[in-house]
Amino acid sequence: MFRKLLAIVLLIAAGGLAFYSLRTESSASGKSLTVYCAAGLKKPVEAIATQYEKDTGTSIALQFGGTGTLLSQLRVANRGDLFIAADDAALADAHKLEVTREVLPLAVQHPVIAVAKGNPKNIRTLADLEKPDIRLALTNPEAASNGKIAQKILGARWEVLAKKAAVMKPTVTEIAADTKLGAVDAALVWDSTVPQFKGLEAVKIPELSTHEEKASAAVLSSAVSSVEALKFARYLSAPEKGGTLFKEHGFQAAGGDAWVVKPELVLYSGGVNRPAIEKLVQDFATREGISITTVFNGCGILCAAMKTMEDSSSSNYPDVYYACDVCFVPPVAENFPEAVLLTEAEIIIAVPKGNPKNIKTLADLARPGLRVGICNAEQSTLGFMTQGILKSMNLFESVSKNASSQVPTGDFLVNQLRTGSLDAAVVYHINIQNEIEHFESIPLPADKAKAIQPFAVRVNSPRRQLGYRLLAWLRANQKSFTDAGFVWRGDAPAVKSSELEIPEWLQQR
Repeated sequence: MFRKLLAIVLLIAAGGLAFYSLRTESSASGKSLTVYCAAGLKKPVEAIATQYEKDTGTSIALQFGGTGTLLSQLRVANRGDLFIAADDAALADAHKLEVTREVLPLAVQHPVIAVAKGNPKNIRTLADLEKPDIRLALTNPEAASNGKIAQKILGARWEVLAKKAAVMKPTVTEIAADTKLGAVDAALVWDSTVPQFKGLEAVKIPELSTHEEKASAAVLSSAVSSVEALKFARYLSAPEKGGTLFKEHGFQAAGGDAWVVKPELVLYSGGVNRPAIEKLVQDFATREGISITTVFNGCGILCAAMKTMEDSSSSNYPDVYYACDVCFVPPVAENFPEAVLLTEAEIIIAVPKGNPKNIKTLADLARPGLRVGICNAEQSTLGFMTQGILKSMNLFESVSKNASSQVPTGDFLVNQLRTGSLDAAVVYHINIQNEIEHFESIPLPADKAKAIQPFAVRVNSPRRQLGYRLLAWLRANQKSFTDAGFVWRGDAPAVKSSELEIPEWLQQR
């Protein structure tokens, strides 16, 4: 009863929603979610919520209204679990207001003109809407995303249409209903709105229908349980669950991950990334309510494992791959065709404090009697890059003679330096970041010293959207990377794996 009264109070405070639906009965599981949903998506979301309640026992309380109205309400209420918005701009506004977290696309929509079946007024263009005998209905851009988008697309022409409009209402469903009843001759709505009303048809015009917007579900910052909110969001977006019902109601489904109650994600990561991401990955799994299998190793070993599996549809094949450098993306580029360059790490020569052997350059590593540690070129990115660097400087043969240790990762070399087994080692600066009191670093030539770490999601992963949410989570936690000693690069868009810039001396043959 309290929740129902609160909903009514909020409706008044927000200036009035077009309509609302609130289920207050207790569920068998004792779990419940409150969902704020754009009115234009009412029919499919109600159907999906009903099916979800049957499948899981979780009660779904739904409140409907114009996207703008709902967003205003959320700012005041600071409660609820999911916000289903009709357009990207509304989600961007919600993000700026810090009321939303994860976003899962549900459907793709385009603005169109709705008219009565048969188009009796012969409306074909925007100019036809300006004719004196045409009664036009629009949505209020302050309340509905449809109106806001149309206003943005049409510019000055919107002002002309707004002055002429017979009615302007808060939701697309209201003006579509007016068109069906004959109260108006035409209305600017979403293409997904028209199939929900018998007796209407859509007129597509280039000025509007070429524009695309995504209707999406966003987890609210006020969600009582992120696990339960994300679980329902995944159900909404899953092709065989919510996607099917969206299509049945005339929507173009955006395409989400295949539905499972508790997804399992497989992450392959180069060892150098471990200090920055190990806890982040655990936190992400906890928030999402999923399982993550994380394999840290040298990238040569990781790529070899992927090639051995051959079939990328195997449940053991990684869904996401966070390499130590771009040079270890080409071997698996078929399955990871694009990557985001998240970070970079400096490669150095590490020596004991005081630099007792007076090592100044890579050439010094060739001095007779010196015990040098380098990583294995076939197993690790660091080893492969060290080999490439030395070969490009004609030092590989002479330094290799002193290489008393060739191991998969730089951490092993640092341990050997600590015990006195080595005089110097080529490692990442990150490897000595937390033990700087024991070591000194000798810089490499500037054009040789940088490894760039790309993050990629497998193109045919059934958990592709989950992989991209992990990427978003890592991007939102930049401090973890900089604290670990990385240089942050993750704000740039993804690049095609085929277009990665790899120096000649690092290209794999």
